[in-house]
Amino acid sequence: MKRRRTATAVAALLAAVAASACTAGPSGSAMSSGASGSGPRTARQQAGPPGAPASRAERERHSRALRAAAAAKWGLERVPLVAPPPPARKPRLTTRDGFEVAGHDRLPPVFTTVPVTERVVFLTIDDGREKDPELLRMMSELQIPYSSFLSDYLIRDDYPYFREMRDRGVALHNHTVNHRYMPALDYAEQKREICGQQELLARRYGTRPPLFRPPYGNYNQNTLRAAKECGVKAVPLWAAEAFPDRMEWREWDRDLHPGDIILTHFRGTDEWDGSMADMIRQVLRTVTEKGYAVARLEDYV
Repeated sequence: MKRRRTATAVAALLAAVAASACTAGPSGSAMSSGASGSGPRTARQQAGPPGAPASRAERERHSRALRAAAAAKWGLERVPLVAPPPPARKPRLTTRDGFEVAGHDRLPPVFTTVPVTERVVFLTIDDGREKDPELLRMMSELQIPYSSFLSDYLIRDDYPYFREMRDRGVALHNHTVNHRYMPALDYAEQKREICGQQELLARRYGTRPPLFRPPYGNYNQNTLRAAKECGVKAVPLWAAEAFPDRMEWREWDRDLHPGDIILTHFRGTDEWDGSMADMIRQVLRTVTEKGYAVARLEDYV
């Protein structure tokens, strides 16, 4: 009987997805059913297209049904929590204790956690080696935000993959041109790695990113000086790292905290014991069970 009830519930949720077709875009992601504008709206305008949820409460129920159906489709036992609205003013960032270099107060801050009180964390994916189309579908359907830190030597064989990622709302940030160990390079070499990637990302994707993550998380004063010269505003590292079968922790309590940044990589089954979808399931199960939501890093940094 329990299995029948579960099957009936999943079927109902999937029916909600089918019913949403009239409010979905070409990729299947839900679109806003309300028109923008400051003037009064007619009853026809308020009603929206045929089949669209009419009231705010109905829209919220509809959205919850879509999230639940997506969670069931992607093998999640619990629906990921929704992040609260982003802050009106971004928090002030400072370099984490123990991560300073000489003159750090005049250089981009280096941090592993964003100073917030809300139970939100941030997901970041590094380098760009694996180009898994399943990842794009999964994150869009689950509506989970994430940020990518890319190295050109790994993405140049498939620039369109990351263009599609950008078009789905993902911010693309700097992880250097060649993913070299930065402290072994002199200032000019580091600047070429960072500024060169800024230029490449601007040329390919239309923006010079404000965030930079040094390969392996290693840097020195020259790294941060070069980053500042290249237009970088902040250097987010990480408090936890995700794999398909486990989480690894930087903090002594081996736990999540408000504002923690989670690192993972573009990897596949040739390097991991699992796929990128398996890794995302690991992240979302851990985050949800601990009562956190995944928020968009760029709304806070």
